Amino acid sequence: MVVGILKIRLHLPGSNSLKAKRKIIMSMKERIKSKFNVSVAELEDNDLWQVCTLGVAVISNDSAFANTVLSNVANMAGNHPEAVVTDINLEWR
Repeated sequence: MVVGILKIRLHLPGSNSLKAKRKIIMSMKERIKSKFNVSVAELEDNDLWQVCTLGVAVISNDSAFANTVLSNVANMAGNHPEAVVTDINLEWR
């Protein structure tokens, strides 16, 4: 069994309130969950308007598959029009 954990730090330059941030993040989380069948959660920076850290986890018996899924999630986050990826960290357990 392989557990992959992806930590994505995002900058949301257009967000001017927590409500605007929540709208962007909820949309992104739902898209990631539905497309890749992974677990997604906001990990840090809950009270900051323009910063967000998302955690994405995948469990698989094939490490290549898990790596592909997490790479695709990172690409999707990087292509989001309202978010800029500032840091990505990948862990395996």
